[in-house]
Amino acid sequence: MDIRQYASLRAKLVLTVLSFSLIPLFALGFFIYDQFSATYTRQVEDNLRMVVDNKRHGIDIFIEERVAQLRTLAATHTLAQIRDEQYLARVFDTMQASSRAFVDIGVIDSKGGHVAYVGPFAQLHEVNYSQTEWFNAVMRGGAYVSDVFLGFRNFPHVIIAVARREAGATWILRATIDSEIFNTLVRSVQAGRSGDAFLVNPAGLLQTPSRSGGGVMVMADMPAPERFSGVRVDGMRIGGRPVIAGRTWLENANWLLVVSVDPDEALSPLFTTHSFVIGIVVAGALVILTGAYLVARHITRTLMAAEQDKAALDASLMQSGKMAALGKLAAGIAHEVNNPLTLIRESAGWLKDLLAEEDKAKIGNYDEILGAADKIEQHVDRAKKVTHRMLGFARRMEPVRENVDLSRLADQTSQFLENEALYRNIAIKKYFAEDLPVVVSDTSQIQQVVLNILNNAIDAVGKDGTITLSTTLDEKAGRVTLAIADTGPGIPPEHLGKIFDPFFTTKGVGEGTGLGLSIAYGIVEKLGGQLAVQSEVGKGTTFTIALPVGEGHVV
Repeated sequence: MDIRQYASLRAKLVLTVLSFSLIPLFALGFFIYDQFSATYTRQVEDNLRMVVDNKRHGIDIFIEERVAQLRTLAATHTLAQIRDEQYLARVFDTMQASSRAFVDIGVIDSKGGHVAYVGPFAQLHEVNYSQTEWFNAVMRGGAYVSDVFLGFRNFPHVIIAVARREAGATWILRATIDSEIFNTLVRSVQAGRSGDAFLVNPAGLLQTPSRSGGGVMVMADMPAPERFSGVRVDGMRIGGRPVIAGRTWLENANWLLVVSVDPDEALSPLFTTHSFVIGIVVAGALVILTGAYLVARHITRTLMAAEQDKAALDASLMQSGKMAALGKLAAGIAHEVNNPLTLIRESAGWLKDLLAEEDKAKIGNYDEILGAADKIEQHVDRAKKVTHRMLGFARRMEPVRENVDLSRLADQTSQFLENEALYRNIAIKKYFAEDLPVVVSDTSQIQQVVLNILNNAIDAVGKDGTITLSTTLDEKAGRVTLAIADTGPGIPPEHLGKIFDPFFTTKGVGEGTGLGLSIAYGIVEKLGGQLAVQSEVGKGTTFTIALPVGEGHVV
């Protein structure tokens, strides 16, 4: 073969390799970037949705607490008692000792006159409110939370007022909220250098300051607010800039909560990944081009070069598969650990604070309520421990070996989901065998397994069904078993063999990662037990956890 033939063959080999290598490389690079872009964008939106929803709950709870304080004060006092300003001042000092949310407090009679006032605006004693919008709204509805307005103070403020009917007449208890508290509540979720968060009323007037729109009672530079339910996350323009905005209406006040982030800041890792992928593709193209040239030049060793290229390609594909699986795992864990535990702890603390203000002798179930609040805080800490265990599962954390009462553990764990089950009209039935021996296991990890299975059972039933927990002793095998049965639709036979596989899920996109049962199976196996499943379409599914009994038990 002469030089021209070698040159022709080399050119054909180079063109062939480039045609069949660069196109798939570019396609693979585009696919990886497209998938990462979609996943990361969805994660940013989901995180923003969670932040908006959590903050809405926090503000609603704050307003609900303040209304409840005034309702309680009005319900437990007569007009004759509360119009005594010295007595009202003592009551106000007591309220401020637990929460300095109020600026002042006043008592207004049915004609709109101020009969008692405690606060810094002494001139309000002479004010008559009978012609004000809020006065008539309270008289009609019994309770009222105002927008920010100037009023007789000529200063932006928010009021909460409740009415009480006594001896055929109606009087009003009105308090002014410290607007800086609302500002602080909202500002706490501002993200980055240009992220914004504010409240706006249906007319478009700001109720809290905005980074891009100015101070309170200024028209917000954004599309007119419209009524909708739930949380919306979408792109829009605020203050003349494109942003990603999360919006939701409060339940206890007629305000729209808006939290926005700068796309350039929120998606900066995505842009970095874009450059990284382009660099990889270019580097890969250069490698392929160099390889094609070397193969063509060393045509006499074509077979050897082909074998080497095949081995390198196999290794590259294997590494790509590992990296893809690792990426899915990281994304799945990120979704799993986003549990809004802070709100639960704050609610429990708020309940304890309210109890501390009440007379213990007047509340029949005072100790039970206080114990329930303590129990909530205890299980929030336990939930955090379970989350830590889940993250450590991939790092092969060694389980703690301790004696565990499986019936008691199942009973305590099911209490986490009793409210959810009650809301869906799902009955949780328990049949625990008596005098069961303890099992040798890790309490937190087994509790995580039971919680995952119970969550799946509730999702499977949907509503109007039954979940049954039962424990038994298998003396022959030396094991204690816990069975969790539901009356859901069951698992199709073609899916039954895959449910413990990582990332396998029958839920919709964004509703499940397919890691829960895989992690549960690994935990039980690592603890020396077995996790089995039985299911029949149309009748339901039963998961059975079998664990070895503790040392010293005679079977």
